[in-house]
Amino acid sequence: MDSQVQSFAVANLRRRPVAVETGGFVAGFNPDTDSPYLNYATPLPGAEPTERDVAALISVFRERGLLPRLEFAPEAAPGVAPALRAAGFGTEAVHEYLVCTPSTLTPAHSADAPRVETPATDEEYAALDAALAEAFGGVFASSAQGAARLRRTQQGGGAVRFVRDPQGGCAGGASCSPPAEDTAELSGVGTRPAHRGRGIAAAVTAALTGAMFAQGTGSVWLEYSGEGSRRVYERVGYRPQGTRLYLSMPPKQRP
Repeated sequence: MDSQVQSFAVANLRRRPVAVETGGFVAGFNPDTDSPYLNYATPLPGAEPTERDVAALISVFRERGLLPRLEFAPEAAPGVAPALRAAGFGTEAVHEYLVCTPSTLTPAHSADAPRVETPATDEEYAALDAALAEAFGGVFASSAQGAARLRRTQQGGGAVRFVRDPQGGCAGGASCSPPAEDTAELSGVGTRPAHRGRGIAAAVTAALTGAMFAQGTGSVWLEYSGEGSRRVYERVGYRPQGTRLYLSMPPKQRP
């Protein structure tokens, strides 16, 4: 699964508004934001970069004024992490990823399960973007660009889902990328603090996963942020499969 997830990461970055390939790496950029979480690189499966390859990759970020940063499944390219660390990259995080297949998906069928919807209007996309910004504690600010990215995901073959709050706003939601390499990434599952503990994350996760399987995708994968969220995903049918590594160049190490 590591090679499949890594091949997906490559294909997904190639779909970015700006994609640059150099020395066995693909870097994907979103010109409307300088967020390091939306501007990063990943290696080709099996890549064995040289010192010159890594230097060229760093230059791709430097010329845009961005933090050199990568996300990848290390087992799919064992030679990459040592080469990056030799150049001064440090570890941001190591995240386990979970995978769901059609045979393991177990959506909730209780009568009181939250009703999951697909955004249709600009207002609904903006409300979901604002809800996710609050859910993630201000890691990113809600914006027109964020709402537009959610709409592009839905219109580009992925899926976006949300649950309304009692006042008709948005209590929480998430999105799933368009498929590639027979898999898709589900990300950004978030619920506003006031609405947590009501099954919203599980309902949205199950709905998005099922939507991808309805398109014929063979699996969906995601990363989790803590044991609580892991238990939610496991109840839906997700199982541990591997790890993803996040590396970046600390500012004091930048050339």
